[in-house]
Amino acid sequence: MSNSSKTGKVWFITGASRGFGRVWADAALKRGDKVAATARSLASIAGLKEQYGDNVLTLELDVTNAEQVKATVAQAHAHFGRLDVVLNNAGYSLVGTIEECSADDIRALYETNILGPVAVIQAALPLLRAQGYGHIMGTSSNLGHVTLPVIGYYASSKWAFEAIHESLATEVKAFGIKVTIIEPGAYATEFGSADSLKFAAGLDIYTDFKENFFKDLSNLERGNPEATPNAVFAVVDAENPPLRIHLGSHNLPWVKTAYAERMAEWEKWDDVASAAQGI
Repeated sequence: MSNSSKTGKVWFITGASRGFGRVWADAALKRGDKVAATARSLASIAGLKEQYGDNVLTLELDVTNAEQVKATVAQAHAHFGRLDVVLNNAGYSLVGTIEECSADDIRALYETNILGPVAVIQAALPLLRAQGYGHIMGTSSNLGHVTLPVIGYYASSKWAFEAIHESLATEVKAFGIKVTIIEPGAYATEFGSADSLKFAAGLDIYTDFKENFFKDLSNLERGNPEATPNAVFAVVDAENPPLRIHLGSHNLPWVKTAYAERMAEWEKWDDVASAAQGI
């Protein structure tokens, strides 16, 4: 059975209180879809319930609590009778140089940005398999391919996120389950707010470096998040959606340049590398 014959999709969205999660939840509901919207605080998504009534189910969810994740995904599935799109959007950025961030800082970041989405995926897969269809989507970043200083651990979480979803796509294809990684560039969302950033304890030796970094970052041209829903809908409505899609016009040139530089360096050192084969 395919969901292509169904009118309106049923979404499960984590991190629906702000940023892309809120924008996409709102847009999906406006187009007549149904949404199980989750956030750490029910109060932060109460407005969705007030506006969209029975088309939305608001649920409290901390993605780092695997048991709560399993129960919440099951509750959403039981409530609507199916899940068409499972969208992992919850996450935050750790700000600090590689030297400054503590093991606890890094562990907490990975709990939310990597293990949280994995918990959602593992909870959803048996349900999607039983349906015979479903679309797992995850909000990554252009920093899933390139890096910046000062937010290197955040970038590393997105590199891991990308690898997990790429492996997943191959593993679940036979079950009729699709996988897409959404890779936004810089957008004017609340992602830069205190709720979405955690700062490591700083070292004085990096003060000037970080000040210059944030100055450069503040000059970035940011996209309008309200312009993104149509791109997301194009993906979820496609018969053969892409594994990856950038959001924004600046990503592709940056990524192409980064990969060209990598290829050039690998080729420059290929004689040394090939000799290491030993046969």
